Amino acid sequence: MHATTARAGFVVSKAVGNAVIRNQVRRRLRHLVRPVLDELPVGATLVVRALPPAAGASYSTLGTDLTAAVTAARRPRRPR
Repeated sequence: MHATTARAGFVVSKAVGNAVIRNQVRRRLRHLVRPVLDELPVGATLVVRALPPAAGASYSTLGTDLTAAVTAARRPRRPR
């Protein structure tokens, strides 16, 4: 089976908060990731891990952090 689009997965541990908070963070991230998936190569997999400060972060802050993380991940690496 070949992937035709990029996809995303989310890791939101109990350290982020109770189930209500974790689901809120996951929903916010899922909404923020949708437009980013169109920019990724076909078949790419993006894994987003929410750290505990995400529970208190604003929607705007989560978006800025996600954009920065994806930009950094797409930057070419220097050979070791």
